[in-house]
Amino acid sequence: MPEPGDRGTPGTIRLVSFALLGTLRRFGGLVSGLRRYAFRIVLSVAALQAGLIGVLVTLDELRKRREEPRDGFPWEDLPEVELESGKNRLKLYTSGSELYEAMLDEIEDAEREVFIETFIWKGDRTGRRFVEALARKAREGVEVYAVFDGLANAVVVPEEFKRFPEEIHTLHFRPLDGPTRFADPRSIFRTHRKILSVDGRVAFLGGFNIGSLYASGSWRDTHLRITGSEVFEVENAFIDFWNAHRGEALPEIASPRERAWNSDTVLHRNDPYLRIFPIRAVYLEAIDRASKNVYLSSAYFIPDRAFRASLKEAARRGADVQVLVPVNSNHVTADWLSRRHFHELLEAGVRVFGYENIMMHSKTATIDGVWSTVGTANIDRLSLLGNYEINLEIYSERLAGQMERVFELDKTNAREITLESWQNRPLPAKLAERALAGLEPLF
Repeated sequence: MPEPGDRGTPGTIRLVSFALLGTLRRFGGLVSGLRRYAFRIVLSVAALQAGLIGVLVTLDELRKRREEPRDGFPWEDLPEVELESGKNRLKLYTSGSELYEAMLDEIEDAEREVFIETFIWKGDRTGRRFVEALARKAREGVEVYAVFDGLANAVVVPEEFKRFPEEIHTLHFRPLDGPTRFADPRSIFRTHRKILSVDGRVAFLGGFNIGSLYASGSWRDTHLRITGSEVFEVENAFIDFWNAHRGEALPEIASPRERAWNSDTVLHRNDPYLRIFPIRAVYLEAIDRASKNVYLSSAYFIPDRAFRASLKEAARRGADVQVLVPVNSNHVTADWLSRRHFHELLEAGVRVFGYENIMMHSKTATIDGVWSTVGTANIDRLSLLGNYEINLEIYSERLAGQMERVFELDKTNAREITLESWQNRPLPAKLAERALAGLEPLF
């Protein structure tokens, strides 16, 4: 009989140890089984989503073939606006053909330097016109610097076109040209910016890429022409990006001679490398101040929880909140992810309009007849928390008046989506939205 205080005989200890070991083994087997089960579930969901995307893309292609191609949309040639401070003048462009002619004219008049950056640069007639104009000025002694994104132009643009004339300093940003590129986690971050600056006297920025498609009547977008001191900020944004990513083979650009301190314009840049994302915060702050109206246009509208809450709260306090999105964009998956949030917004009093028959690619907003923004950032995770983006924030009643005019004109080519009609949409559509919900962090 064990003495008081003994813990037991060696045999008893061995029995307890074996029992514990058996329990641990059974627990380990259970954990391993759960892991296999969870892995199978993840694979099944991924397969379901991939299959669903395949079906949606196929149906979208069939829709495009059935429908008659549309060419033309309502727009006006708006006059240039001098901002209230008198330091800058802005002109809105909603037609690509007029914008491109203005940009090419400014390139032709260049005397010292041209900075141009775009997400997509197509190798078609319009793309070649820009390359030829830039090369011609470079041969005349103008310093020409060009940036375009590697991934955006990987498939849709021929390789031979992307080899620009050697007199143009060209930065092909992070082309996916080998396994090491894919292994680099930074390769996910793209330059989605579209800017042009000439001689520090004029600049352009907005949603238009470079290509004949965007100059046609089947593409609706918004761009700004800037003259005045804010041009130095656009110029500085290009130079900072170039010097940070140029590599040893390309020349460094000296910092701009001047910088601007303007009360009515502020240029905001998203920089994923530095983990700086001001554009989302600028939107949220402006919407939070809204008391009269919020008019927002976005090509890919996949707002996060905070963004949705901000829009809903503005509507609840009496502001007229209206969101304009394309009925069918050029990215069908983004469309379905966007539609997932319509019910929540409509129920809170936000009005949603679908731009019909034409691709609407604008990234703009105007609030309370005072605040506006035009730029490259969509209302989705990639733009607001991922890519290199650039937006101009503008405090001007004069420009806001034009922005409201453009928004109302766009609505003549849109249909309103009501809560009742949205609740009555087909059940398969509702199921598809739920099935794709897990992909939202990727957009």
